[in-house]
Amino acid sequence: MAGWYEISQASDGQYRFVLKAGNGEIILTSELYKAKASAHNGIESVQKNSADDSRYERLEAKNGKPYFNLKAANHQIIGTSQFYGSEQSRDKGIESVKNNGSSETVKDLIG
Repeated sequence: MAGWYEISQASDGQYRFVLKAGNGEIILTSELYKAKASAHNGIESVQKNSADDSRYERLEAKNGKPYFNLKAANHQIIGTSQFYGSEQSRDKGIESVKNNGSSETVKDLIG
């Protein structure tokens, strides 16, 4: 099964989206947006940029855990991954975003 996006609303009223892999695991989480339309624009940016390896910033958290950011052409962060146990796992996460990022399925959890 292919991946999909889910849009939800935080307790403070802001919006976010996540990209889920076909197995339902969250592979990318957006920042918070003030408008729902901005979250949709963020999804469009992932769809455009996720296939380009140069858009991924491979990082290490202060606790030593690898993670990554997906950035747009203007270098703005579109989404951030979870923390991984190894660089190899992080790289598999990047491959998963590349494979699922073009999905056009968007599930609106707000209603």
